[in-house]
Amino acid sequence: MAKPATKVAISIPSSLYQAVERVRKASGKSRSAVIQDALRHWLDSQVQAALVREYEAGYRRKPEGRREIKAAEAAAVRLLSAQDW
Repeated sequence: MAKPATKVAISIPSSLYQAVERVRKASGKSRSAVIQDALRHWLDSQVQAALVREYEAGYRRKPEGRREIKAAEAAAVRLLSAQDW
């Protein structure tokens, strides 16, 4: 069974509200659905940013060597040469 929704009151600049309302009306979505979509997108972006930071930290701990760089270059050349340009 789904949990009941929690109502919140927020303040946003008038220009942002008007822009959201224009797009929301054109999409046929409710205001709640648009805000939920935006919050989900923001939360997903936070997860992705954390993964990028983790990857960067790992790379700083152990950067790729010459062998890995040559392998990546060779793979890129193979991939690009297989394309119909």
